[in-house]
Amino acid sequence: MNNKIKRKVINPFLHFFRSESSSGILLLVCAIVAIIIANSNYNHIYENVLNAYISIGYRELSISMSVHRWINDGLMTIFFLVVGMEIKREVVFGELKSFKRTILPISAAIGGMVVPAIIYVLFNIGEPTISGWGIPMATDIAFALGMLSLVAKNAPKGIVVFLTALAIVDDLGAILVIAIFYNSQISWLALIMGLVIFISILLANKLKVKYVSVYIILGILLWLCFLKSGVHATIAGVLLGMALPIGENIHKFKSSMLYKFEHKLTSWSSYVIMPIFAFANSGIEISFETFSKDIFSPVSLGIIFGLFIGKQVGIFVTSYLLVKFKIAKFPASVTKRHLYGASVLGGIGFTMSIFVSSLSFTDMEILSMAKICIMIASVLSALYGTIVFKVISFKNKRIA
Repeated sequence: MNNKIKRKVINPFLHFFRSESSSGILLLVCAIVAIIIANSNYNHIYENVLNAYISIGYRELSISMSVHRWINDGLMTIFFLVVGMEIKREVVFGELKSFKRTILPISAAIGGMVVPAIIYVLFNIGEPTISGWGIPMATDIAFALGMLSLVAKNAPKGIVVFLTALAIVDDLGAILVIAIFYNSQISWLALIMGLVIFISILLANKLKVKYVSVYIILGILLWLCFLKSGVHATIAGVLLGMALPIGENIHKFKSSMLYKFEHKLTSWSSYVIMPIFAFANSGIEISFETFSKDIFSPVSLGIIFGLFIGKQVGIFVTSYLLVKFKIAKFPASVTKRHLYGASVLGGIGFTMSIFVSSLSFTDMEILSMAKICIMIASVLSALYGTIVFKVISFKNKRIA
């Protein structure tokens, strides 16, 4: 392989995999700490901090939101900006460039979104909680890759690439679901202004504007428009990420603005923003009396079965059928067992699922139960995925 291509494309991919996988451990720690605090005597401090209001600006031009909303609508926009850049990089130069190479993870991701949503709807049909159908659709890229790096150290690189590409497409699907279905009353004036600003960013890219400040200012204005529009503000991050200049060819990629933004923001997203989000959104007061009563509710069953069963069925069956009918083929050295193990890990839906649940429910009791069930399903997927890959490793050793 050409050394320049390896240095400019493969190395960033490996860096991305390592950062995402190790940040998954930090996410888990933050989530556990939040749960401990929420169920301790310090819960009131935790709640007071998250509900405190912070204003930025001056008088009529100021924005005032709670700390919790600044995290979910503000900091998470940077996370979505990184996601947008990752999607663009993979589509232009990476694993999503070739149709033959991408049809398997793209189709698997679609199957892994549709089947969980159907399962959730079947449990909640006729109920007001049916609005949470988007919750079990998402795979948490950090946790999934983190578990894969821990339990499948000797797995072929092809399964890592497959799961990464699948998770990125999955993120794109979740973003589209949020943008289309999870929004409040639309302000068309703000949305049109946002569209004008987005077109301005595209024009700046087309005209080869190289001033970083131009993209930062336009990005902030885009975020403000989406914040006021009723469409979730984080979508502005995705649009900005996909509009940044990436270079005309692979040799100019490393000097592009997208590369520089991604290089500087990925670590902040993985090691600061996502852990803060996990800490702010995982503080659930667990009442065993309420838990035993609500664990068999339509919401609980829809989320648990959707993530743990729906994800693995949707991803694996879709992939298997594509390979069986010779529409696609397995990555190098990847077997059906590897594919099934990755499908199981796809049921880890922590970050994005919690994010969608916060958009789905206003009833705090239902929201808390939804978050608990997301964690239960994610833990079940992680444990079962570990067992699957351990069995694969054991069988490979016996053959060897």
